[in-house]
Parts: sequence; structure tokens; C-alpha cells
Amino acid sequence: MEEKEIKRGEIIIYQSPDNKIKIDVSLDKETIWLDAHKIAKIFDVNRPAIVKHINNIYKSGELSEDLTCSILEQVAADGKIRKMNIYNLDMIISVGYRVNSKKATQFRVWATKTLKDYLVKGYAINEKRLLEAQNKFKELQSAVDFLQKKAGNELMVGQEQEILNLLSDYSKTLTLLEQYDKEKVPLAKRGKGKFVLDYALASEVIITVKKDLVKKGQASEMFGQENSEKIKGIIGNLYQTFDKKELYSSLEEKAAHLLYFVIKDHPFVDGNKRLGSFLFVYFLDRNNYLYKENGEKKINDNALTALALLTAVSDMSEKDRIIKIITNLLENK
Repeated sequence: MEEKEIKRGEIIIYQSPDNKIKIDVSLDKETIWLDAHKIAKIFDVNRPAIVKHINNIYKSGELSEDLTCSILEQVAADGKIRKMNIYNLDMIISVGYRVNSKKATQFRVWATKTLKDYLVKGYAINEKRLLEAQNKFKELQSAVDFLQKKAGNELMVGQEQEILNLLSDYSKTLTLLEQYDKEKVPLAKRGKGKFVLDYALASEVIITVKKDLVKKGQASEMFGQENSEKIKGIIGNLYQTFDKKELYSSLEEKAAHLLYFVIKDHPFVDGNKRLGSFLFVYFLDRNNYLYKENGEKKINDNALTALALLTAVSDMSEKDRIIKIITNLLENK
């Protein structure tokens, strides 16, 4: 039988090696269920023989009737409801060992080696999905704790609503419970940008921004003045490789680290938060990754201000948490 993932309620087909017997088998509650007629057909015997074996199994206490037998209600042609006993895999196998026929042997081999294997694999798949969901919610809880802690910083005064909005947007990207229930847990599709930011281009952008802000009286001559060659190092590090693989492989990671390091490493004498935010937006825009599918910015101006301030007041030990928050917000479509 071809291997595939079996889901609850799915109908599987048991077919004997000689192709003479073909039965629909329904999967429910982590087992399969068949009525006495189908069991008899599989084992190539008459139904009374199957019923006799089932009764003897219950009398001997080998299996519990409550655990292995269920009632299936069906509407007959005359409109009346007919009730029929159906039996799970444990009972089917037990009967199979009592029936002395070649067909019974064939089914036992199929059920024990193939179907049981499917059930185990199905459990492993569910366990993996549940673990993924648990990890995501631990991540969300960590973000909540972080934002609550930083909300009390004096630099964050007046940013309370933006922090709540950030948390709301962030949590939307981690709604795995519903996806887990619907068996639709997606793999995050990390962005891959074609635009490469280099030092020369970044310098031109910074000069243009500075001229505009100075003209408006919103910046001094110290704004954007480089502090040694830190900005060159920050931009170069976005594309650093290890063993011929980029350290920051996704567009989201590059953008998040650009924002973080410009703010935290102070590559400019003045204007690190504003220039970090502007380079962040510029980088995303040039890579066509600034907006959601509905035309809204993935991170609007107010939210970006809050993120810049959160980054500024964060400890270096909290870097990974900041990066996760930014990258998850950028993955929001």
C-alpha cells in the first residue's frame, strides 16, 4: 500500500494481495472501524463465525467491549434509522488471529506492519506540529513580557498605544492555534531581495536626508556625521558569509539587523534612531517589501518610532528578542 499521511476520518482502502477483496476502512479516534460483515469479507469467512469470535473475545475478557465496539447509525432506504455495531483495529486483529484462513493471515500482516505504522507516523506529525505551535506561543509570551517591561522606560512615555499596536500586529503573525486545529500550519516564506545596500549609496542617502532636515530646522550639522567607520562595518556585515552561506539569509533579517545596529552601535554623532529608521525603510522599499498586499505599510511610521525607541532602551542581551519581533512583523502579509 502506498504510504501517505492519514488524517482523522479519512477512508483507507484495504486490498488483498490477489485483488479479490477490497474494503473501505474508516479512520477515527486513532484507530480503524469495521462492521462484522466487512470483517467477514476480509477474512473470507461467514459473518456468524466473526460474531462468534467477537462474543468469545468479550466473554474471555481479552478485550473490553466499551473500548473496542461502537454503534454506527445509518438511515435505511425506508427512512428508518438502523444501528450497527462496528469494531476497532484491536478487535479486528484479535479476530484475525482466531480465524484460520489465508486471508486472515494476509490482513494481519497488512494491519500490524502497515496500518499501525501509519498511525505512529500520524502521531509523530501531530506531535511535531504541536511542538511548533508551543514554541511560537512561548515566543509570543516572551515578546509580551519584553514590551511590558520596556513600556515603563521614560523614553517610552506617550508610546503606550503604539506598544499595544505592535503587540497586536506581532500576535497576528503567530496565530498558530487556529492553523494547528485546521491542519494548515504554514512554513514562513522568508523574503529574498535583489537590491543590495552598499556604503556609497547609503552615504548619498544620508547626505540627502541631512540636507532636507537641516533646511527644515529639524537637524544640526552634527546629524549624520560619521563616528569612525562604524556604518561601513554595519552595512558590510549585512552580507557577511560563513562557509559560503550568508549569515543573514533573509531580507527580513538583513533589515532588522540594519535597524538594530545603526541604533545600538551609534555609527553617527547624532541622529542614529532617525537614520536607522530611514535606512530600514529605504532598504525595504528598494526591495519592494515595505507594503502588505493590501497596500498598507507592514510597519507604519508610528510603529517604527516605537520600535526604534524600544531598540534604543533595550539591553544588548535582548538583541535576539528585538530581531524576532521585527522579522515577524515584516513577515506579516
